[in-house]
Amino acid sequence: MSKDNKGNGGKAAFAGAVGSAALAAALLYANRRKERKEQRKNYTTPLSVPPETD
Repeated sequence: MSKDNKGNGGKAAFAGAVGSAALAAALLYANRRKERKEQRKNYTTPLSVPPETD
């Protein structure tokens, strides 16, 4: 006799939820890194500008 696979729906739903949460976390992390990189860019001096000396 073959085995019934009626109980696998909960496992698949759980796996889908975990995968979706992981994807959302990865996107938020990447977005936060991008924003921090842009903020740091404002605080650094471009290389084309010569340093000021007295």
